[in-house]
Amino acid sequence: MVFSFTTKVKCSHTHARAGVFQTPHGIVETPRFMPVGTLGTVKGITPRQLEDASAQMILANTYHLHLQPGESIVEEAGGLHKFMAWDKPILTDSGGFQVFSLSELRKISEEGVTFRSPRDGRIINMTPESSIQIQNALGADVIMAFDECPPADASQAEVAAATDRTYRWLKRCVEAHQNPSSQALFGIVQGGIHLDLRSQAVADLVSLDLPGYAIGGVSVGEEPALINATVKHTAPLLPEDKPRYLMGVGTYREMVQAIAAGIDLFDCVIPTRYGRHGTALVNGDRLNLKNAQFKRDYSPLDQSCPCYVCKNFSRAYLNHLIKSKEMLGYILLSLHNIAELIRFTQKIRKAIYENEFPSKFAYWLEDNHY
Repeated sequence: MVFSFTTKVKCSHTHARAGVFQTPHGIVETPRFMPVGTLGTVKGITPRQLEDASAQMILANTYHLHLQPGESIVEEAGGLHKFMAWDKPILTDSGGFQVFSLSELRKISEEGVTFRSPRDGRIINMTPESSIQIQNALGADVIMAFDECPPADASQAEVAAATDRTYRWLKRCVEAHQNPSSQALFGIVQGGIHLDLRSQAVADLVSLDLPGYAIGGVSVGEEPALINATVKHTAPLLPEDKPRYLMGVGTYREMVQAIAAGIDLFDCVIPTRYGRHGTALVNGDRLNLKNAQFKRDYSPLDQSCPCYVCKNFSRAYLNHLIKSKEMLGYILLSLHNIAELIRFTQKIRKAIYENEFPSKFAYWLEDNHY
């Protein structure tokens, strides 16, 4: 079997598990943080650097790659892996979230979504079929179903309508999928903060027996405690023998609490976004390298971190680069931040194996530290 998910160890006190997700381009040891490479590149970071940071799987985005350079270019180049020189697993987002969040002019119908390209103004029709067609051409290992992601302030009736439509669209995605043997199609559980809608969505999606499942529609504006409650309710309902992916989440606390609920995979733009703003993630804290306190600090960002940045550069040097607005400074901070979040999930995996997850990560499991 090209795709498989095996749980190696379960936590005795939570739903946390350590597993192995097998894909055509290698394995992903879960739980695992996945860096985001929206346009076929993790901003400022080379594939070799990603490997050195222990990245095993990265993301790219259907919406953005469709607009530039176009999936036909990527397909002619031999697929996304070859195009971007990354030979490990790739996941592509369906483009649904971007259509609903980035396009000012859009019209939603049962057929799909019509929107105006922010690049050249042309009118684009995105349907479940076209999203899958684009992703088939891109060639990622895991592809996502086209879904409707309602905003956090949507009414329960609006969320219910979007959730029902997401299921109808999913069935069309399954029909349109041309490469099921080489690309795993994941369904997306919607339902907002309404637990009854989440339960029904899980039941609907699981009936289709997909290779994996994602929880979407969280971290779109709701309070962190509501995110935790939603994930805590939804994740254990999903099949134990399939990978579970929480979309767009990547803070320390959110990941720990989601792993406790049984989530395996995460993605978030936080590492590179923080890096581009001069911020480093260090042992759960955020350090603003613009601050004068680092001007004569010749210690590494993190003495315990084995990444290239911490092995070679001081906080003083990074402060100098950021104050000088040198590109290298933003690249180095982004690289460290990626390595930090991957290492954090590796620590959790080790703690699950040692059956010490709840004790070692007790601080992050509490709700009163948001």
